[in-house]
Amino acid sequence: MEPLLAAELRELGVAPVQTDRAGVWFDGELEAGYRACLWSRCASRILLELSRFPASDPQEIYRGVGRIDWSAHLAPEGTLAVDCTAGKSPITHTHFAALKVKDAVADQFREGFGLRPSVDLDRPDLRLHLHLEGEEGTLSLNLAGERLHRRGYRQEGLAAPLKENLAAAILMRAGWPAIAGGGGGLLDPLCGSGTLLIEGALMAAQSPPGWGRGYWGFQGWKGHQPQNWEALLAQAGPLRAAGLERLPPIRGCDADPRAIAAARANAARAGLEGRVHFEQGAFTQMGPQGLPGLVVANPPYGERLGQERELARLYLQLGQVLKERFGGWQAALFAGNAELRLPLRPRRSYTLYNGPLRCRLLVYHLDAAPRQTLPPPPPLTPGGEMLRNRLKKNLRTLGRWARRQGITCYRLYDADLPEYALAVDVYRGDSTWAHVQEYQAPAEVEPAKAASRREEALALLPQVLEIPPAHLYFKLRQRQRGKAQYGKLGEAGLFHQVQEGPCRFLVNFADYLDTGLFLDHRLTRALIGELVKGRCFLNLFGYTGTATVHAALGGATGTTTVDLSRTYLDWAGRNLALNGLERGHELVQADCLEWLGQARREGRRYGLIFLDPPTFSNSKRMEETLDIQRDHGELIQGAVRLLDPEGVLLFSTNNRRFRLDQGALAGLEAEDLSRRTLPEDFARNPRIHQCWRISRQGGA
Repeated sequence: MEPLLAAELRELGVAPVQTDRAGVWFDGELEAGYRACLWSRCASRILLELSRFPASDPQEIYRGVGRIDWSAHLAPEGTLAVDCTAGKSPITHTHFAALKVKDAVADQFREGFGLRPSVDLDRPDLRLHLHLEGEEGTLSLNLAGERLHRRGYRQEGLAAPLKENLAAAILMRAGWPAIAGGGGGLLDPLCGSGTLLIEGALMAAQSPPGWGRGYWGFQGWKGHQPQNWEALLAQAGPLRAAGLERLPPIRGCDADPRAIAAARANAARAGLEGRVHFEQGAFTQMGPQGLPGLVVANPPYGERLGQERELARLYLQLGQVLKERFGGWQAALFAGNAELRLPLRPRRSYTLYNGPLRCRLLVYHLDAAPRQTLPPPPPLTPGGEMLRNRLKKNLRTLGRWARRQGITCYRLYDADLPEYALAVDVYRGDSTWAHVQEYQAPAEVEPAKAASRREEALALLPQVLEIPPAHLYFKLRQRQRGKAQYGKLGEAGLFHQVQEGPCRFLVNFADYLDTGLFLDHRLTRALIGELVKGRCFLNLFGYTGTATVHAALGGATGTTTVDLSRTYLDWAGRNLALNGLERGHELVQADCLEWLGQARREGRRYGLIFLDPPTFSNSKRMEETLDIQRDHGELIQGAVRLLDPEGVLLFSTNNRRFRLDQGALAGLEAEDLSRRTLPEDFARNPRIHQCWRISRQGGA
């Protein structure tokens, strides 16, 4: 679990991080330790190192502990507990070593105050942890107090329940955060007391795992900073409340009525009553609900003699149910018995330990439908032959370039042959998809001929790309005005995860004209990531927040994303959450033109602003519409007023007839970055977008 924990800490903004077999080390202010206590789903303890000293015998331990000023940490009348672990140490009696620590602390207080702290093994004011390795001892303060897997909700348990942090690790390895971000559901057909489902719900809701704990090891410590802790809780509360309102379907079943009763009681204590659903019954009765999601299970291990045959039958039935009913879903099986496997081939496998027991986590991708042999394609016209050859050529050249650059989403074809006026974009994630848009044919082109060419191209593309026909999405691209440019085309609600550099994004091929990721802005987003470090970032007309994610991962001190569409802001929030960016990022639903004036009155300032407005948009200002050619001067000047003195504005437009009005940019310097921000896969159409870097003249 160490790599998972290290990644989790980095997502929490903790750095630098070092990993070894014993755990993960990080440096930072005390607030970073508090953040790890509240938000880490994987950690077992958070230890604040106090001292290292020689520890070849008990007396060296006593002397090393005695050199610490304990009055800075504990009141004389306080309570104390000491834990001890040992690696390869000459001291093998860890209980005796812990007693020497307690004696050294107690003797110092008795000599200085005439009092000595008492021992409280359950909830002491100060819990110390001594680790012995070789002839050295490391003494730390246990900030968590008790093991972090004790979230506070699980009082009802059955035999051999999973620890909460192990359940969280299983879900992370199975890809649940991304699935939840895309609206997919979670199902546990052998749910027991519900730990996997409860952890999955808290994860999907962005609820801190430490929210329900009533005791922390730092609360009685004299170095505690209550204001920092309360500030973290104040930030987490609204995030948790909002997340609970948008949970995807989360369900479980178990044949044991005691398990269902325990699961419901645990969920209620976690604040999930009515949000996680449990049913008593056999898993063979369950079927999918909602969008494709994740089936996760921790079946019995069968360690007792005579159980192997019964468990083999259970695994076989479970595999059959998954194959027959859950096409398009993912599945994760936490198998304690290495000999027992589902009758499916896993895509990935991980080793995790349940206590001392070595287990395997097997992750499966279930085919959406049985594979079928496609009928032979009809003969191609001469134009179709030319199109196939061009697609294959582009696939070789651009595909090689994309692999070399680590690019997974790119434009393969852009009306290279005038007779086939299509834009073909390839998206690669767990699968490969093609997003095809046809440019509206000129009036002089006969509609029947245009339709014939379209059908030929759509039949050809799956063959060339070697994808199922269901992975090809087609739309007609034509000039849009006003609200029509954001109109919804469908209600499938199916999102797929793709990668761009360090960022992960959710794309939707069916429901909107665009997918949620403008591929021609790939280099512009990378530039934002380069420029933003140490700066506060503003994304105007923020769409799905892809530029915001690049800024956040690039080291922005904070981000604000403004868009009038609640749909796109929610999408932006899910993109941020998918990248572990759950705090410090403001999403504002507002008319950008009105918001600029309000932001100026509030005294807001930003070091980097990205302004990528639509060509046309309805607005309450600007004579009821925004025309970017007409209004860009006022819009740019309004954004520049929010810049820091050395701040930078990146202005971009996809209006192919746009001309920058230098006269409207009085007092500003504008550097044309259009060629620099043009990706290679769009080079055959250099007017796809224009981009400028704008700043105040002289930086003042």
